Amino acid sequence: MVVIADIQDDLGNLVAASIASHRCSYVRCDVTEEVQVKNLVDSTVNAHGQLDIMFSNAGILSSSDQTILDLNLSEYDRLLAVNARGMAACVKHAARAIVERRVRGSIVCTASVSASHGGLWRTDYVMSKHAVKGLVRAASAQLGVHGVRVNCVSPSGLATPLTRGAHAAMETHELQKQYAQSSWLKGIVLTPKHIADAVLFLACGDLEFVTGHDLVVDGCFHGA
Repeated sequence: MVVIADIQDDLGNLVAASIASHRCSYVRCDVTEEVQVKNLVDSTVNAHGQLDIMFSNAGILSSSDQTILDLNLSEYDRLLAVNARGMAACVKHAARAIVERRVRGSIVCTASVSASHGGLWRTDYVMSKHAVKGLVRAASAQLGVHGVRVNCVSPSGLATPLTRGAHAAMETHELQKQYAQSSWLKGIVLTPKHIADAVLFLACGDLEFVTGHDLVVDGCFHGA
């Protein structure tokens, strides 16, 4: 059974319905509110007996480029509340549920190539993704004794409604073309399916000895 959590109720319910009600459900959850994350995990365990996999994909962008010289600390606080603090809340409560029931679980987080590089802009975003990578490294070391694996996936530029909105609402193919310039691999563009496949790869039981790993999906990123 899959439980989708988000603050986009219409979209969340639509996706859940497309999968089928007997296989998927939607729960509203704002990751900036820890109690909501805890309630999400508790309700999932109460309804289905246990939690086996958590994929934490929470993330936003600032409304401006956010270079260090003009860093807006109010926007910085808002972004880190989602990208770093919210991610930590998801890992914390998922891990507690898995450890308490003594099952061998898997937690996967979305990081970014920004977690391994600097950047000419979006300082707050770059910082938040470094925090995610640090969270994965710490959690994997601490939870290994319980048989819980914690990994992350790091995409390069990915055209989504979120990123298109940050680029003057560019069309998907236009943004894909722009992002493709930052990778050495040619003839293919990064899509959400590539990231979904990477998450499934890390979450599946076949990789039962892989933890603390950052799976980079970037076409050999070299920057803009």
